Amino acid sequence: MDLPRWSLFAAMLSVAGLPIYIHAPKYYVDQYGLGLAALGGVLGLLRAFDVVQDPILGWLAERGRARRGLWVALAGGVMALSMLGLFAVVPPIAPLWWFAITLAGLFSGFSYLSIVFYGQGIAKADALGPGGHLRLAGWREGGALLGVCAAAVLLSVLGNGLAGFAIGFAGLVALAVWVMRREWGGVGVAAAGLAVFRPALADPLARRLLVLALINGAPVAVTSTLFLFFVESRLGAVGAEGALLLLFFLAAAVSVPLWSRLAARIGAKRALLAGMGLAVVAFVGASTLGAGDVSAFAVICGASGAALGADMVLLPAIFARRLAALAQGGEAAGFGLWSLVSKAALTLAAVTLLPGLQALGFTPGAVNDARALWGLTVLYALLPCGLKLVAMAVLAMTPMQEE
Repeated sequence: MDLPRWSLFAAMLSVAGLPIYIHAPKYYVDQYGLGLAALGGVLGLLRAFDVVQDPILGWLAERGRARRGLWVALAGGVMALSMLGLFAVVPPIAPLWWFAITLAGLFSGFSYLSIVFYGQGIAKADALGPGGHLRLAGWREGGALLGVCAAAVLLSVLGNGLAGFAIGFAGLVALAVWVMRREWGGVGVAAAGLAVFRPALADPLARRLLVLALINGAPVAVTSTLFLFFVESRLGAVGAEGALLLLFFLAAAVSVPLWSRLAARIGAKRALLAGMGLAVVAFVGASTLGAGDVSAFAVICGASGAALGADMVLLPAIFARRLAALAQGGEAAGFGLWSLVSKAALTLAAVTLLPGLQALGFTPGAVNDARALWGLTVLYALLPCGLKLVAMAVLAMTPMQEE
């Protein structure tokens, strides 16, 4: 069975995601004194660029099917070099510009590899037979979450000494690309021009699932942007961030096979609704916390991590299953659109949340007044709760056939 190699490749991608989305902004605040507003503006522009490029990368993935393995190796090299530049090289130019350049490389390599990986997974899942999409999703997302857990442990141990992390990541990229070298089959004939996007855009259910991915991705975008600030300033738990992140992702990893089994028993839609409901409960619980409530927040991290496991396994599997049912090709282009809408929420979070916190008078690492701390709580907990309720309503109104 070759599914473990899919787990390893997913782990490599997720190891990259944790420092990109959570640690890099705070690292550059702490190490180089960059301001929140400046970082928020740059992150907003970078994520807008990342969103815009995803359909282009999806199109390139379709056009380059015959040499997909080569393109995967090149994208992996871009990721490895960019991570080294971000954390293992003293900025040779203004830190803000260096932050932007290296993150742009990371975003591009990460996006291309994710799109190709998920697009190729459709053919792989079909080859596995009935239930193949959920089965592959379990291995893939389980590997991704274990990768995040490993990254969380390393980042917690290393603190701000992230050069070693970057070097280790480069080695992991090389290994993951090598073990997957025979999996990039150039099946089918790519459609010309923008026609590669037609299967996903012309189908009402696929379009509804893309909208759902946008709305459902917003709560994670918000909490990932504000997690470190919430733990440090609202809970007053400096130094506990790594352990709490590890608990969060371990809970997600443990939950993956449980959500897969539940989906096989009651259907993916109902299982996903259950996971979303669990997330709402966790967000409400987080809104009640204050200084010193670390144990209660640990419980919430476990619950919200389990809810993330449902999102990661079930929603992409539902979308992949729909693209496969259309039998019109364009799988990588479809996941280019999926990546676009998923990251649009991250762009909005970067543009609005950090400048919004600064406008409320919030200062990282300082003593903040009650107004600033309450604003942090509203943005971190209550805003995601409302967004998740909207996502649940959209899913409940979406008709779909179970596999």
